[in-house]
Amino acid sequence: MQSLAWASWLIPLLLAWTLPWKGIALWKAAGNKHLWWFVALFLLNTLAILEIIYIFAFSKRKESTPEAA
Repeated sequence: MQSLAWASWLIPLLLAWTLPWKGIALWKAAGNKHLWWFVALFLLNTLAILEIIYIFAFSKRKESTPEAA
């Protein structure tokens, strides 16, 4: 039983690390209408590695050009 004692603090720690990143990444993917990113981020659990890559590399919105008046 002592060999599983580490799980009592490791699992909540991993959840506290992963959930905010997943939430931000899903929010950005939905806002940018990146359906396949949203599905991948939702289904895959990569301990926030994929989420961080998406947030910093792929979620940049394209600059919109000002409309001519």
